Amino acid sequence: MLFTQSAIAQLSLTGQLRTRGELRDGYGTLETIGSKSAASIGQRTRLTFNYKSSKIVFQTSIQDVRLWGEDASTINPADGAKLAIHEARAELILSNKKDTAFKVSPFDYFAIKIGRQELVYDDERLLGASDWLTQARRHDAVVFKLLQKGWQVDLGAAFNQNTDAVNYNGTYYTPANVPTTVKDSKGNVMNTPAGYIPLINAAGVSAKNGSLVFLNPPGTNALNQNYKALQYLYAAKKFGKTKISGLFLADQFGKYILDSVKNTSGTDVGYLYGKHFNQPGVNTRITTGILINPVFGNKNEWAFNGGYYYQGGHDKDGLELNAYTYTLALSYKPAKFSYTAGLDVLSGNDALSTSTVNHRFDPLYGTPHKFWGYMDYFYAVSGSPLGGLSDPYLKIKYTSANSRLTTELAGHYFSLADNQKNINGAAIAKHLGTEFDLTAGYKLNKFTNIDVGVSYMAATSSMEYAKNITPSTASLKPVWAFCRSISNQNF
Repeated sequence: MLFTQSAIAQLSLTGQLRTRGELRDGYGTLETIGSKSAASIGQRTRLTFNYKSSKIVFQTSIQDVRLWGEDASTINPADGAKLAIHEARAELILSNKKDTAFKVSPFDYFAIKIGRQELVYDDERLLGASDWLTQARRHDAVVFKLLQKGWQVDLGAAFNQNTDAVNYNGTYYTPANVPTTVKDSKGNVMNTPAGYIPLINAAGVSAKNGSLVFLNPPGTNALNQNYKALQYLYAAKKFGKTKISGLFLADQFGKYILDSVKNTSGTDVGYLYGKHFNQPGVNTRITTGILINPVFGNKNEWAFNGGYYYQGGHDKDGLELNAYTYTLALSYKPAKFSYTAGLDVLSGNDALSTSTVNHRFDPLYGTPHKFWGYMDYFYAVSGSPLGGLSDPYLKIKYTSANSRLTTELAGHYFSLADNQKNINGAAIAKHLGTEFDLTAGYKLNKFTNIDVGVSYMAATSSMEYAKNITPSTASLKPVWAFCRSISNQNF
């Protein structure tokens, strides 16, 4: 589809500069005893063009993502580039009863949004922009959007491919950002074969005596593993003060075989072990559920959030899938202070069971940083425990009268949802650790926000097993801190 339109309506240009400095001493996973803390500053520079008329909305976001000092002060072409297209989408409006430009509008609003775009729904638990990440998250998709009599119904689909298939047989898809070179089992550098995701250097996987040993493979949120195709139906409606929404999502992953490639380097003969994506068919995963958000009280000071999602079909590795998650939260905001108590549970695999069914729930393509602690120990960065997660939490938040200052203290009590074994084959204690997150935000002016935060976790020895770390080798008191500035300017 080709969209063209004369520039006769609203045109905006927005620039964003987001800089975040971090002190990491156990962020994402436990550090080995004796390791030293590290500091870095990351930056995102984004320029967003938006054009809006009665019949079309067009938006393109160009962003540059990098660490300070990542490039030399004088670079050459071999250093590469970090410039990327974050969004490039057009929304073709076919019906809009609020716009007199339409003589006939069978629906309150109906449009087709196509191109590179963010998919953001509800609280971003399963579909979100993951904007805490400097690079954020986007999809190449088409979405049919319908608003009718208070209902919102979105139908979306995506299809991914590595090549335009000239001189190729089939549409096999390698679903990861694979490096061009990799080391074989002897440590020699070799070119990565086409269609392979190497395992010998992958986090959580190792090769031993020519066989593959799977340790704690992370979920799709942490693996940079993309789907082959995706389809979803989202519906929501507000009944009085209560919003109810439902999601049905199917995503497919290419099938693979565990394979090896021989590599000869001088007198050394090594092997590269990996997933070879050259098989017909796909593994289809189904995720469906409902979320309810009522607001009540004389001044709407009470709010409830409750949801349940089921996951079935087959996971990306072809295992039968039977998993679930549920969330419960109650908030009270009488004035400047708000209080929230909640519980999140994500099912996992019971290591004491002989079942071959995968019971570990994967929270899809959401924003895990919002939910399971700001130190990102779960469902982000280094993956999730095989035994799932139980997270009862408490939060207290202060907002100043002019809303320029906010401060929040959150506490999480992390435990395994199901059993995990120790090195002797016995079940470990389920309590993983207690995390405290203290954050503050200040609106410096109408263009710039400043955020600061510090997090501390009192981890248990069970966290070492959950993170596949040799027992008694890690520091169990990780700390993390950040300072972030966000400036947005409309031109």
